[in-house]
Amino acid sequence: MGAGQGAGQRVGDHDDKARAATIFDVARLAGVSHQTVSRVLNDLPNVRPATRARVEQAIKQLRYVPSPAARALVTRRTRTLGLIVTGAPDYGPSSTALYFNEAARDARYTVITASMRETDAASMRSTAELLVRQNVEAIVLIAAERAALDALDGIELGVPVVAVASEERGALHRVWLDQYTGARLAVDHLIGLGHREIRHIAGPSNAMDAAERVRGWAATLGEHGLPAREPLVGDWSPGSGYMHGRTLASDSEMTSVFVSNDQMALGVMHAFAEAGLSVPGDVSIVGFDDIPEAAFFAPPLTTLRQDFVGLGRDAMASVLAVLGDDDRTPAPRVPDLVVRTSTAAPSRERVTLTS
Repeated sequence: MGAGQGAGQRVGDHDDKARAATIFDVARLAGVSHQTVSRVLNDLPNVRPATRARVEQAIKQLRYVPSPAARALVTRRTRTLGLIVTGAPDYGPSSTALYFNEAARDARYTVITASMRETDAASMRSTAELLVRQNVEAIVLIAAERAALDALDGIELGVPVVAVASEERGALHRVWLDQYTGARLAVDHLIGLGHREIRHIAGPSNAMDAAERVRGWAATLGEHGLPAREPLVGDWSPGSGYMHGRTLASDSEMTSVFVSNDQMALGVMHAFAEAGLSVPGDVSIVGFDDIPEAAFFAPPLTTLRQDFVGLGRDAMASVLAVLGDDDRTPAPRVPDLVVRTSTAAPSRERVTLTS
């Protein structure tokens, strides 16, 4: 590459940064909170000279042009937070929201909640802006679908956003449960029992948790030299599990199924019972979430227990850290494998049939 080309490329890179840079980009580059950047922008006191110099250098490097929202960002404490919960009222998001609210109350914060079934960009942004107008200090987003993250990534709201999400976006702080490792635990359990044909019923294609579970399932099978057949895609409901269970019931090679949530696993069990297949005598089943009913399925379901209590508290801890000039985030929580009687070694008859 010639000198002229290199210079041209650098200018283009700076132009991209100038268009994309937000107050949070400046804060991240300078190693401070967005409130500190706001104090520098407004030439307020109580900013150390070295810190002010770092912020000013970051502003210059990113060619950041502050918006009116950034300049007007208040530093007084309202002790009010915004919470956006997206998608259907499923067990995981609902539980996380409940325990986040408990943690916020313990910290003497009030929470204004907005629940959204649809996550189009315009609706997401208008909801976030409405919360900002209520003088919230931060917004927590419990995102089931990646569209919700995309809608808020890169827009300047004047307050930090903490996302509870399985995928990362550059401008958002994040806490999460490690769905990938959870899926690996499920598949390792089945392989350890002797299963070699392990099917998967996945969640919706736009669901981040579902994508991470597919990734963990496929990676674990690949590491053991086992085939990863095309997953069947459900919608988290028992009905979709039942539909795919009827399809799998005629699969003579299958000896086990890893199902992406417990509700779909319930439908699979029902379909197998109708087809005359015994669980776990003919087919083993592993679910995900450990909903309260899972221990009372017939048979009780082996599943991955997710720490939604801890996740809700992690979201609040991340809010407090960000508001306190600390960008450290809690480590992801790994689900626990709960072994019940829906899994066992494959029957000798079925192994003979599939070999």
